[in-house]
Amino acid sequence: MEFITKDFLLNGDTARALYHEAAAGLPIIDYHCHIQASHIADNVSFDNLTRVWLADDHYKWTALRWNGVPERLITGDGSDYEKFLAYARTLPECIGNPLHHWSHLELAKYFGYKGHLTEATAEEVWGLANRSLGPEGLCARDFMVQAKVESICTTDDPADNLKAHKTLAEGDFSIKVLPAFRPDKAIEIQKPGFCSYLERLGAAADVRIGGLDDLLQAFLGRMDAFESLGCRVSDHGLTRIPWAPCDEKEAGEIFSACLGGEALSDLQAEKYHTFLLSWLAAEYAKRGWVMQLHFGVLRDINPTLYEAIGEDAGGDAMGDAPCGERLAGFLKSLERKKALPKMILYSINPGDNAVIDTLAGCFENGEARGKLQHGCAWWFNDTKIGMEAHLQTLASLSVLGSFVGMLTDSRSFLSYTRHDYFRRILCNYVGGLVDRGEYPRDYRRLERIIRGICYENAKVYFDL
Repeated sequence: MEFITKDFLLNGDTARALYHEAAAGLPIIDYHCHIQASHIADNVSFDNLTRVWLADDHYKWTALRWNGVPERLITGDGSDYEKFLAYARTLPECIGNPLHHWSHLELAKYFGYKGHLTEATAEEVWGLANRSLGPEGLCARDFMVQAKVESICTTDDPADNLKAHKTLAEGDFSIKVLPAFRPDKAIEIQKPGFCSYLERLGAAADVRIGGLDDLLQAFLGRMDAFESLGCRVSDHGLTRIPWAPCDEKEAGEIFSACLGGEALSDLQAEKYHTFLLSWLAAEYAKRGWVMQLHFGVLRDINPTLYEAIGEDAGGDAMGDAPCGERLAGFLKSLERKKALPKMILYSINPGDNAVIDTLAGCFENGEARGKLQHGCAWWFNDTKIGMEAHLQTLASLSVLGSFVGMLTDSRSFLSYTRHDYFRRILCNYVGGLVDRGEYPRDYRRLERIIRGICYENAKVYFDL
């Protein structure tokens, strides 16, 4: 029986018309992902379905653990087929989970399988997919081309040498692969390895970092290097929005104390974090870069999992720290200095949706359409109900037509179908408004709104 039909998630003629005539065929701008540029530069191949589908996907790992699968069949020494079979047994149990939808959209898009993956169909799916893989089959670039990707922004540390990006910039690959600047390791002053990281950053920037001035100089050099390769965007992963204002002198003293081996208080660390984030925001504004803030995550909270596997293993959770006052203070300080860049705000807690929308609206000044964006439903929220809730709040408290749309936030070359998932949900939401008489049946205008959200707004916003 066919599960993924052409009208999947589309309820009503208006939704179907908007999706098929306006959204489905648009290119993809994936402005935030965790794909490694080196994998694109090398055009890596994948031996089998497990390697391309399960090897780096902590969403799937978490589902397997929920279903009682032992770690040896997730990240351990189980065979690739054993791991795939464990997922085939788990997936049917994930009713209502976006993994069930994503996985089947991926199988349909890249391997032509539109049925239901279960233990009974596992052997069929394994064989079908593997016939398209291997050194002579679909490689990294093929998946991107097949998905109609136009450009992506990877996530890169300032200390990275950007060798793969240079190779891609000098090559003939038609898809733009641009670096995005993520300086978290230079900001997290209390984390182990901070001082050794500064040595790496200094080597990349050809600066000996002995004080705060040196760090800022290293940042400027690395931003120049990123910009030369087309960088348009930065990204920051935060537990919560820092807000403990201090000037450059005090931040320098805190930085020197850390280099001298002193243990910092939480307040000192937050002051340093606030200063550096503000300084970076002002520099992004000068360059016309977009600043992304991802916040509200409790990271690596299972010590056993972290010690065994490390970061990005599925040991993260939704936080509930209030964000409104801190975010307001941060934005106000930048506005006073005329140093507020274009910014995208993502909270992992859907309880922050209305807070973000109303705060962003306070700083729209006509410089850019939707200068401050409420980023798409992120991580634990990119479910069907999470996306619908995000769209409803965004529409009711801002201007939905100026939204820059979806991203993958993924390490997988198959995950571009998340854009398709979003487009179907968006068209179904907008189509529902029309069908209920809450918006005129003006197809020309509706198609313009859909095209903007799915593709055109991002192209303008990121200056691509």
